[in-house]
Amino acid sequence: MDVEKEKLLAACAGAELVEDGMRVGLGTGTTVAYLLGELARRGPKARYVATSPRTEEVAKRMGLSVESFDTFTSLDLAIDGADQIAASGWLIKGGGGAHTREKIVAQCAERFVVIADSTKLVASLHGPVPLELLSFGHAATLRRLEPTALRAGGVSPDGGLIADYLGDVDDPAALARWFENTPGVLGHGLFAPDVVSDVLVGSGTSVRRTINGGIQ
Repeated sequence: MDVEKEKLLAACAGAELVEDGMRVGLGTGTTVAYLLGELARRGPKARYVATSPRTEEVAKRMGLSVESFDTFTSLDLAIDGADQIAASGWLIKGGGGAHTREKIVAQCAERFVVIADSTKLVASLHGPVPLELLSFGHAATLRRLEPTALRAGGVSPDGGLIADYLGDVDDPAALARWFENTPGVLGHGLFAPDVVSDVLVGSGTSVRRTINGGIQ
């Protein structure tokens, strides 16, 4: 298995979805890095929003037109990677600490497409689940969220603390509700199936498409 080749295949398939005039959200991570290169090579006349300073910096350096998210109220398309893709359609994202921004961008896009290599496919989700926490009172927040640990040097693009929940992920819907109902949690890395339009998975020498976990 050539993981980097699979990432490139998925990224190329994602780039083919971008057309002239589109408003496109760009995610964060190693597979998205391949996407940026392919978009620069193809050159569609699109307008982009970046979910992290790193993505914005690289995209601008490659000649992509990146604008402030405040410019848009909606997007035509968002493309991002994932850390885990379960057979149920649930995702875990946030290895790079930008999951709160990524979720905002994904949910305002008409279509949210995930690009990934085949190692990201799992039978069921497992920890860690990235969290973004308000710094105020974070010790008390962490106690309520046990077992959760702060990530060394982990700070989100907006200054939130990045932590990782290390417990079971047997019921991602219930876990997501728990996170959302805990004061001090700004965002979590669980993405529900209904947020995702489809997933493009590089597998060997081809790309497989999944919808809600089902391979096509």
